[in-house]
Formats: sequence, structure tokens, C-alpha cells
Amino acid sequence: MLTMTNELILRMIQLFLIFLIFWTMGNILVNAKKHGINLKEKFWTGLWIGYVTDLLDTLGIGTFATSTALFKATKLVKDDKKIPATLSTAHIIPVLIEALCFITIVEVDLITLFAMAIASFLGAFVGTRITKNWNTRQVQRVLGILLIVAAFIMVYRLIANPGASISESAHGLHGIWIIVGVMFNFTVGILMTMGLGNYAPELIFFSMLGINPSVALPVMMLDAAVIMSASTTDFIKSGRVNWPGVLGIIIGGSFGVLTAAFFLSKLDINHFKILIVFIALFTGTSLLRSSAIKR
Repeated sequence: MLTMTNELILRMIQLFLIFLIFWTMGNILVNAKKHGINLKEKFWTGLWIGYVTDLLDTLGIGTFATSTALFKATKLVKDDKKIPATLSTAHIIPVLIEALCFITIVEVDLITLFAMAIASFLGAFVGTRITKNWNTRQVQRVLGILLIVAAFIMVYRLIANPGASISESAHGLHGIWIIVGVMFNFTVGILMTMGLGNYAPELIFFSMLGINPSVALPVMMLDAAVIMSASTTDFIKSGRVNWPGVLGIIIGGSFGVLTAAFFLSKLDINHFKILIVFIALFTGTSLLRSSAIKR
């Protein structure tokens, strides 16, 4: 009975994500028709940017830094103020597909999935009020150092006893650890409002607890999908989206997600842990570099 209930809930989540994909695409098309926007403009530039950035995003690198760099290199977005709205609108559908893929192919405890996704959403909801007076550079520095330290701890574990302390049968958090996970993800949600990603911290969190880090994939993808869905509608209405290339990014990004999801589904657990180390080091050093830039 419980298995049937879980299966029903899982199907409802999948249907909800599919609904969001079509609803978001419909919203974009209606807005384009209403305002006479040519979505085919710079389509091919957007296509390869979307494929590369969302492939890397699915592997845990994140789209913010890579997309911003490519926007500037190709001069796709000339007004920096439009970058956040353009990023969210162009990448929301690939992110929803990411969430749909990993909720389908990775077995995860539904209580863990819901509790951590809701905690992240609530963190993001209150984050804009809480973080407005925070020192962004200081937060970047601390988080960057913590990610690098965690990466070296994982390297030590891989060398000393590869494969140890990883539970293949555990598909979620239980007992006190679900409370710790909720608190952790609430904090991650707050940090996301400062432009800090959730992928590397969540992959590290599950790995350090000795749980198969693939469990983090549906959790972090659903987090990002829910938060981005909430903000994208406002961005489209606000007129802050730079539309050239957006349709290309959506289509290219969707193919990039499917390519990376296939790769990850075939990846051995120890190879996945090595990938997480690289993600943590890349993200940590990127944060430290950002914190050192004078504004």
C-alpha cells in the first residue's frame, strides 16, 4: 500500500513538472506574440550556448558563471542588468527537464525529497529580506573555503578507503539527519538569493554523510526548478529579459540535459565521487576568485 502511495506521489510530481514545462513555454510564446518578439533571432548562438551550459549544469557545474561568460563573449546580452532575468527564463525549461529526469531515474526517499525541497524554497523566500545587508564577498569566501576543505576530505577518503562509508541501499535521510538536512537546505536556499548555487553544497552534504551522492540529484534539481519557476514568471512580465537567443538556449539546453543525464546514469559511484571533488574545487575556487574581485 505504501509503495503504491509513493508511486502515485512520484507520478504526481512528474506530471506537475511536465505541466510547468508546457506552462512556461506557453507563457514565453504568448508574451512573444503579444510584444512582437522574434524568438528566432540569434537562435543558433543560443543553441550551442544552451547545449554546453546545461550539459555542464546537469553535471553540477552550474549555469550562472558559464552562461554569463558566454553571453559576454558572444555579445548575446549587452546589458548586464538583464543577465539574471535572461538566465532564469532561458534555463528554466532545461532545469525542469533535469528535475524530471533525475526524479524518474534516481530512487529517492519522498520525505527527504519534499522536506529538503520545501526547506530550500522557504530559505529562498525569506532570503531576499535576510541577506540584503550581508557582505556577499565574505559569504563567498567562507563558502569557497568550506567547499575546498570538504573536497580534500573526500580525496582523503577516496585514497584511504575507496567506496567505504557509502550506503547503496540508503535513498534518503532519517532520524536526526532529516532535521539536519532541512536546516542545511534552508541555509542553501538563503544563499541562492545571493547568486550562490546549490549543486556543489548538496552533493558534498550527501557524500559526507555516507549516502550515495546520486540521491542529491533529484533533490537539488527539484529545488532549483521550484525556485526558478517562481521567479521566471515575474521576469517575463517585467520586460527585463533579453530575448535574442533564448529559444535556442531552451532547445539546446534540453538536449544538453538529456546527454548529461545519460552519462550520469552510467557512472560508477567512485567515479561520481571524483566528479564531485572536481565540482567542489571548481565552485570553491570560483567563489574565492569572485570574493577577491573589487566592486
